Amino acid sequence: LFQFHAIDIFFHFSEVKWNFVAKAEKQLSLAIGDTVHIQESCEGEGFWDIAFTFAFIACLFFHQSSKKERFSQVQRLMWDLMEWRSQLLSGTLPSDEFKELKQKVTSKIDYGNKILELDVVVRDTDGNILDPERASVISLFRAHEDATAKITERIKEEQSNVQLDHSGVSARIQSSPTHSLYVFVRNFVCRIGEDSELFMSLYDPNKQTNISENYLVRWGDKGLPKDIEMLNSLKVVFTVSHLQISLVCLGYLWKVIAENDFLHTLLNKVTTSRGDCGGQGLWVTMKALVGDIVQIRKEYPHLVDRSTVVARKLGFPEIIMPGDIRNDIYLTLHSGDFDKYNKTTQKNVEVIMLVCDEEGKNSICLGAGDRPVNEYRSVIYYQIKQPRWMETFKVRSKLISSFTHSQTDMDILHVFCVFLQGDSKRMEAVSSYLSLPSERTHSDSHKGSTLMRSSSSVCGLSVSSRDIFTISTLVCSTKLTQNVGLLGLLKWRTRPEMLKQNLQELKLIDGEEVVKFLQDTLDALFNIMMEHSQTDDYDILVFDALIYIIGLIADRKFQHFNTVLEAYIKQHFSATLAYKKLMSVLKTYLDVSSRGEACEPILRTLKALEYIFKFIYLLYVMMSSPDCRDILLPMMLRELSGALAVVGEGLQDEKRNSVELLNNILEVLSRNDVVRASQRADFLMETFLLFKDLIGKHVYPSDWVTMIMVQNRVFLQAINTYAETMNHKFLDNNNFEVQLWNNYFHLAVAFITQESLQLQHFSPTKRSKILAKYGDMRRLIGFAIRDMWYKLGKNKICFIPGMVGPILEMTLIPEEELRRATIPIFFDMMQCEENHSGHFRKFENEIILKLDHEVEGGGGDERYMELLQSILLECAQGRPQLLTEVQHFVTLVTGLLERLLDYRSVMSEDSRNNRMSCTVNLLNFYKDINREGMYIRYLYKLRDLHLDGENYTEAAYTLLLHSKLLKWSEEQCTLQLDYQTLQSQRQLKETLYNTIISYFDKGKMWEEAITLCKELADQCEMEVFDYELLGQKLNQQAKFYENIMKILRPKPDYFAVGYYGSGFPQFLRNKVFIHRGKEYERREDFQSQLMSQFTSAVRLNITTMPGDDIKNSNMQYVQCFTVQPVLEIPPRLRNKPVPDQIINFYKSNYVQRFQYSRPVRRGKVDPDNEFASMWIERTTFITAYKLPGILRWFETTVSPLENAIETMGQTNEKILTMINQYQCDDTLPINPLSMLLNGIVDPAVMGGFAKYEKAFFTDEYMNEHPDDRDKLTRLKDLIAWQIPLLGRGISLHGKRVTDDLRPFHERMEECFKQLKKKVEKEYGVRELPDMDERRSTRPRSMLRSVRQSICSLAGSESFIYKVPQYYQQFSHCSIANYPPPSPTPPLSVRIQPSDSPLNQTNSKMCAYNY
Repeated sequence: LFQFHAIDIFFHFSEVKWNFVAKAEKQLSLAIGDTVHIQESCEGEGFWDIAFTFAFIACLFFHQSSKKERFSQVQRLMWDLMEWRSQLLSGTLPSDEFKELKQKVTSKIDYGNKILELDVVVRDTDGNILDPERASVISLFRAHEDATAKITERIKEEQSNVQLDHSGVSARIQSSPTHSLYVFVRNFVCRIGEDSELFMSLYDPNKQTNISENYLVRWGDKGLPKDIEMLNSLKVVFTVSHLQISLVCLGYLWKVIAENDFLHTLLNKVTTSRGDCGGQGLWVTMKALVGDIVQIRKEYPHLVDRSTVVARKLGFPEIIMPGDIRNDIYLTLHSGDFDKYNKTTQKNVEVIMLVCDEEGKNSICLGAGDRPVNEYRSVIYYQIKQPRWMETFKVRSKLISSFTHSQTDMDILHVFCVFLQGDSKRMEAVSSYLSLPSERTHSDSHKGSTLMRSSSSVCGLSVSSRDIFTISTLVCSTKLTQNVGLLGLLKWRTRPEMLKQNLQELKLIDGEEVVKFLQDTLDALFNIMMEHSQTDDYDILVFDALIYIIGLIADRKFQHFNTVLEAYIKQHFSATLAYKKLMSVLKTYLDVSSRGEACEPILRTLKALEYIFKFIYLLYVMMSSPDCRDILLPMMLRELSGALAVVGEGLQDEKRNSVELLNNILEVLSRNDVVRASQRADFLMETFLLFKDLIGKHVYPSDWVTMIMVQNRVFLQAINTYAETMNHKFLDNNNFEVQLWNNYFHLAVAFITQESLQLQHFSPTKRSKILAKYGDMRRLIGFAIRDMWYKLGKNKICFIPGMVGPILEMTLIPEEELRRATIPIFFDMMQCEENHSGHFRKFENEIILKLDHEVEGGGGDERYMELLQSILLECAQGRPQLLTEVQHFVTLVTGLLERLLDYRSVMSEDSRNNRMSCTVNLLNFYKDINREGMYIRYLYKLRDLHLDGENYTEAAYTLLLHSKLLKWSEEQCTLQLDYQTLQSQRQLKETLYNTIISYFDKGKMWEEAITLCKELADQCEMEVFDYELLGQKLNQQAKFYENIMKILRPKPDYFAVGYYGSGFPQFLRNKVFIHRGKEYERREDFQSQLMSQFTSAVRLNITTMPGDDIKNSNMQYVQCFTVQPVLEIPPRLRNKPVPDQIINFYKSNYVQRFQYSRPVRRGKVDPDNEFASMWIERTTFITAYKLPGILRWFETTVSPLENAIETMGQTNEKILTMINQYQCDDTLPINPLSMLLNGIVDPAVMGGFAKYEKAFFTDEYMNEHPDDRDKLTRLKDLIAWQIPLLGRGISLHGKRVTDDLRPFHERMEECFKQLKKKVEKEYGVRELPDMDERRSTRPRSMLRSVRQSICSLAGSESFIYKVPQYYQQFSHCSIANYPPPSPTPPLSVRIQPSDSPLNQTNSKMCAYNY
């Protein structure tokens, strides 16, 4: 029957957020934290189990306070749907009611979709889901418009309705008969040729009077409503109490037809006539509806919505429901009698009515549905002495009437005075009228004074004794009464001394007046009882008054107010403590009666006993639930706020115009006209720009998914059609249009990357439905882009580097086949630029720039990085001459992607430290590859992070890196992130220095600030000769010197922090960092703050290096302990009497070496002298940079020589491992082996180990590092061992290489021969045994020994030397197969694994002290 899309979303949440108790067979009992797995969901058309769905809604929405209002909306929606569902399934409804109810159901479902922010479902006239395959684009668009309009109106209606709880609905339905007349104005035809005002009201021909407010329609002279937006929306509901009525419409038209007939005479003629209208008249649709306005809005939502105007009855309805508040005053121009004075003919009189307050502000409501106006002008009667208008309108404030020549101006009639104005000008100062007498009876005493013209007192006005003006007024208020007795009771707090009298006199008040104010009267009685709870003075009087009211309602005359009383008891009654007093008085009366004594009220009490017990029972229930008000009050406030909220707006005209324009374009495209090539190119270019603009501007709302997908399908078909035209007409060099092809590619990329096609963001159900109906359009257009690119031929160079960014954006879409199809375009671009320019630097620069932007914006992932690397390298295998450059490019881009993905992953975290680390990794990367613009961009990002954490010293060092890129020159520098005005490098550098100095000052790093001040002072004195600025800098410098000597600077502590386990990101995993603490920061505080960043991490309470089990674990382990900085005194301060204030600064600043010492027991323990067996193990850490710096921490590092040894060992290990793999498996692809071997033997790759020779194997290095002699020997040995490994690998490669790679292999062999000759000459010959353990006859121990010699980075021994002082300083270090120093007996040797702490944390250093 219908599809409930609103619930689709809930089947994709797995964790329960709120408890839910099952109350039916198909419900689930759920507790917080439970995981719900939905194995199957309903597809297609059919009813869903609403109760089961409601369980999920309760779990998912109610737990959040921000969603409670939405939960209430959905709850009410579910109740309605369940009720209607049972009616539909009952099979008892007639076909017309079944269809009507189905419309209500679908309307409610669409409303639920909207409030849950789901997609719009378009339907046909029967409420079934519209199939886009069977509907035209325009009709589909219109259906979306209609659906959105209906939903918007539904939302307005829901907000305006008075919300009732489920138990109160029956009270409304069972109320006494109240009717409403629904009128829809279709058309109005009258040949008068000018604007008209149509006043529609209900007229009682028996009483010859109007019984409702006017409904005003302003009709234009063109035959349409003046407000054209009201066309087809002129709807009004008249509330009436019976149906013996007539609908009359009055306007300026009747003045022409009737000439001098008065209104009541005309109405009598109209109601009795049955003549032909002659083609003129008013066309309306009418329907009688049962119920009051709240009921009909609920029962007839398709007719009565928020936009429907309500014209109320003149006077009270038959019943006044609680909450029906009304304060209306209606004024009717009745008649007048105007003397002609000295004129020969009667005047044409027009009445101008103003409603004013003391300040002269005007407000008049001419009719329902019309905005307030400042004045009302009556009908003009032609030369009539006694005109009778009978025109009614609603007023506020005090009334003023004025009469002018050639103009024409009920319960209670008022005969007004008429004042003559001697001046012909109309008086504009309305405040001057207010002091004049109004009715004639009040003016008698003023006759003598007002007949004279006195501008000072009455503005030149005088009373006319011969003119009479009569009006009638009707006051209709449920809050204001003029009955003195009832008013005294309602306002009893103002005169409490009259309370007893007012209660006694209530019985004397007319019953009709009491029932009008039933709710207020009942509220007043119970408030009296509640506020006098400590005394029983008024209990009997209040009880008797209550009995009187109940008896009054029991009377046949007022029996229809029974429903009002029922509704009051159930919905509005809240006097929780009154039940005790009611029971007390009732018991008193019963006791008196049981004793046989006279009790006059007992009979009335027994008649009212039903309602008395209802009051008592409800009060008792409310008392048993003391928090009922806490529940009801917020609910009522929510309902009120919902009713007042303004939601949703109509569709914009631009959307309709865009669709119509698109339709016209498609019609033009279908023509077969023959056009010239230039015209065709211009047309295609304009069309591409238009399509791209439509895609980018989001023509349709985001929830119009069906329309959006149909639009995309049309775009796709059109783009593919245009592509064929371009291939046939604009591909050859003579007709090639660069701009046309450029527009095509940008349009195609904009299409493929639009948000509405990114299926990965949709729910699984929505994604599967889109794929089933439309397919993945991204793949289709992506393959088309690839094919069009390869057809360009030599013209590809025209789109490099311009198309690099768009193609990159397309390849980043997370769709595997699309990525595999489009990534090869990058290699084609590289190849194209290489053939054209001899390099592909433009391509490389562009992709690095765009990659940074796209990844930071959310594109790319690790899988993309893997595909990019493997596909490009695979493509490069067919081009050996490009292989090296492609390998370099892949290494570059892979490194950038790793850092960008790390950076993106931590930017959403709370850990500022991680964000800083990733930012530094990126800026260092851009510095290494000489991308200055990107480098500076990330410098300022790092600066901002430091300022957020008040790390002013680190922020200063960060900006200092930018300043070092600038020179003291007048050259113009490019626009920078924080400096958007052009300036010279000198100006920018000076500005940066001043900022940096202020940061150093805040960080108490005055030594650095002094250095910069000196440089600025030198520039002022020697270059720009600005002596005034020079004086300022010298004064600033002097202040810093004074601060150094006088201000205390606490020394910060330093902490070694190790991050172990694969649970950490790559930039932290199994690494050790030295952190600089803040002032007065203890290790416990630092460690606590550190652990708060990694809530799932385990703290290690050891200071030694953890084992492999921890390093390789999937968990996170954090190690933290205090280290001591090693003082490095600057050369200028050595051997000089330096004050402590100066030397203390260097004890904790400008430090790069840190030590950690711990006692170790060795040998026999002497109980009398513990120092005899105490050894000190001291570990030295060396950071990559001195602290403080651009970070508050730096990673510990190894020396360049140790790094070279480690790299050579890893390379040999990698070659050996791959040789074994290829010997064991003949099916492995040859590409990885080719890349590895070629990357080593080709000297163009990273310079091979030739750079090691230039860096370390020189006399200069040997003289500067005499202690590294053994390490140099180890490095030479590793280089020598690499030759037989390469020989074995190349031999294996020659057996497996294919014919197409044979030239590549031969070139590699030639390079290897040259390399082998050189290495064997300088470092000796090494022979490699058979390393295949399966075929080798050598012992395995020998094979392991050889393997260790080839690959081991060091012997991994850590030595503890016992010296006479029983104290030894040394560090864990890598020893390259050389023996320990000798002779140094006695010797204790402790064997450490190869992954000793400083091996893994890159903090190895050797120190031997004897």
